[in-house]
Amino acid sequence: MENKIFAGERIRNVRETKGISLEVLSERSGVDADLLKKIEESRGLPSIAPLVKVARALGVRLGTFLDDHSELGPVVTTHDQVELGFSLGVASAKRRDMQYFSLSQSKAGRHMESFEINFEPSSESDFVLSSHEGEEFIYVLDGAVEINYGEETYLLKTGDSIYYDSIVSHHVHCGCNSPAKILAVIYTPV
Repeated sequence: MENKIFAGERIRNVRETKGISLEVLSERSGVDADLLKKIEESRGLPSIAPLVKVARALGVRLGTFLDDHSELGPVVTTHDQVELGFSLGVASAKRRDMQYFSLSQSKAGRHMESFEINFEPSSESDFVLSSHEGEEFIYVLDGAVEINYGEETYLLKTGDSIYYDSIVSHHVHCGCNSPAKILAVIYTPV
């Protein structure tokens, strides 16, 4: 299934409709102007952190950039649809170890984003922590993930979960040097 969601086009449309330049959006969001330009020109989807910051700076919900359909009632995503659904790409080469699959892309007016995220082991060890407004809940479906949260580090294994304020700098990656899969639910206030 071809990825038909182009977050960059949606960001540019909202930005231009509101009469905001790339430079002003960069100042308001804290996202580098060059990265914003790269995101707007991309046919894929960047990582979550800059999307959350841009949505907040533009005064829209995160789903504005991810919506493909608009279902007002419940949205059911079956297991086979997860693998066929869109996945978020990465705006930088630093996070090629993760692949996001949206579990709620067609729910209109949502306030939470839910994802299945697959991690592959990475040789990276100097992780760059990021932060954004809101809260996150992570449940480990398979394997182990390590979460750097502020100055703390947590190792979560299958069946473990964590709920945290995402305004605190954090980074999620493979633990135990083997693939992992998580369910992540992200709430961002508008």
